[in-house]
Amino acid sequence: MAPIAVGDVVPDGTISFFDENDQLQTVSVHSLAAGKKVILFGVPGAFTPTCSMKHVPGFIEKAEELKSKGVDDIICFSVNDPFLMKAWGKTYPENKHVKFVADGSGEYTHLLGLELDLKDKGLGIRSRRFALLLDNLKVTVANLESGGGFTVSSADDILEAL
Repeated sequence: MAPIAVGDVVPDGTISFFDENDQLQTVSVHSLAAGKKVILFGVPGAFTPTCSMKHVPGFIEKAEELKSKGVDDIICFSVNDPFLMKAWGKTYPENKHVKFVADGSGEYTHLLGLELDLKDKGLGIRSRRFALLLDNLKVTVANLESGGGFTVSSADDILEAL
């Protein structure tokens, strides 16, 4: 399957997360992003070094600036279960704007065409690292990394594109 690209409408699918009342929610991506400008950034794994020390902190640190440029929501996405994503999110007490969501089975990652085979590292099929800017479900920026790289999908890269 070809990866999601600029001009595509993001496919609908379900993701899970814990809401502000600590209730597990499973919702459609379209219900979260319709009518909004949303950053959806994906990481290969929670608690992994590049994801935890570079990718996520960048979006947390730049969240106010991103919002000042019209971004409604910032969503961190990974092929993990929602309980793990909740625990990972709690390791960033300064976070006020990044929502941590789970694609537990990798089905939505498949719909995006962004699967990354990390079986040789004991991680199974994960998501490639990426950052998408969606405007009312349409992809306006698609910064997709190769392998485990971190060269085009940072918060600064999205800020430059806004």
